[in-house]
Amino acid sequence: MTLLVILLAVLALILLISWGKVNAFLAFLLVTIPAGFALGLGSKQVLGAVQKGLGDTLGSVALVVVLGAMLGKLVAESGAAQQIAAALLGDRGAKGIQWTLMLTGFIIGIPLFYNVGFLLIMPLIFSVVYQYKLPAVYVGLPMLAALSVLHGFLPPHPSPTAMVVQFHADMGLTFLYGLLVAVPAIVLAGPVYTRTLRGIVSVPRPGLVAEPLPAEVLPGRPNSFLSSLLPVLVLAVVLGLQAVLPAGGPLGPTLAFLSDPSVVMLLSVVVATFSLGMGQGRSVPNVMQTYAAAVSDVAPILLIIGGAGALKEVLVASGASQHLAAGLQGTGLPPLLLGWLIAGFIRVCLGSSTVAGLTAAGVVLPTLAQSHANPNLMVLAIGAGSLLFSHFNDGGFWLFKEYFGLSVKDTLRSWSMMETIVSVVGLLGVLALDWVLPA
Repeated sequence: MTLLVILLAVLALILLISWGKVNAFLAFLLVTIPAGFALGLGSKQVLGAVQKGLGDTLGSVALVVVLGAMLGKLVAESGAAQQIAAALLGDRGAKGIQWTLMLTGFIIGIPLFYNVGFLLIMPLIFSVVYQYKLPAVYVGLPMLAALSVLHGFLPPHPSPTAMVVQFHADMGLTFLYGLLVAVPAIVLAGPVYTRTLRGIVSVPRPGLVAEPLPAEVLPGRPNSFLSSLLPVLVLAVVLGLQAVLPAGGPLGPTLAFLSDPSVVMLLSVVVATFSLGMGQGRSVPNVMQTYAAAVSDVAPILLIIGGAGALKEVLVASGASQHLAAGLQGTGLPPLLLGWLIAGFIRVCLGSSTVAGLTAAGVVLPTLAQSHANPNLMVLAIGAGSLLFSHFNDGGFWLFKEYFGLSVKDTLRSWSMMETIVSVVGLLGVLALDWVLPA
């Protein structure tokens, strides 16, 4: 019954949004409330879950998305993104652009949380698209594949880090094995798969694309790189200090505060206001107009992400995630495959990769010792499963769709398939490592 309700809810979402042309946020509410009742929640529980889902989801991403949009818009309008793109491409022009951006996304994605990285690289992607007249999805998806894989597979990202602790895995070995699994997944889902997507027409939101500026008015390259990539630098320094300093030391609370994505983005926006705004001859009111426009650009996206969070919370509050996981536990499948399958099933049904990963970990944990599975590989198997087939109930799906200005069909064909490829290739990589590593 639980699975039937979830499938009907997803089907209703698809029909309302793609066929009925209903606003996505409204469609989420129209589907979430009946689904809550059908799953056995009372009226107060349904409303409480909707409010909690909206609040928790927006509370965790709203500051990052808004501040990231502000920084991204200023980076684009100031010409900093244009400078970075020119430096990355050099004299090669568009030759090898996918590989260059994929590597950039990989480097950025190691220390940065997904939403921060996504918003940080958007101006860079669109600057390249505008300058070289290339298809946006063809250029941008390899970079986003790198971000997504690192978010799902590798510490210090939230879900993998939590699973390392739960499974008593080795952080260093998990990171090393994760790199071995991540590289083929990114390559196949990025440059290889996107060769089939060159025909997709992307119409980005007008506020997200900046006209190329004359070379004489561009900020300097050091300023452009430092101001745009400051979140990466701050987090890299903070994480490095946390790794070498003793736990519980006097700097611990300060470093924990500085490692919060919202704090990192706020610091970066403040610095960019001076370095890319006032330092380039713009007045404070002019820079604030840029920030106001950035907020208006992302407000509809935030509502959609909040709606997806409301649906997720209703499913969690009703016990649907545990019910689905328990139904798969007695299958007799190999433990690594089972962990991937449980995480993937919950991901497809609930949308949240973090919820899928942590729920699957909680289900698999009691049987890990008896199964003799490698705990480092179990972290990666569940992480890969948590990325499987992002669709209507995932905020990342809507973030990608709205930023790239795609139809639902093209978003499924590009974003959803990319996530599925990295998930399946990730599983195959984990199974290959399990075969070659000593028991």
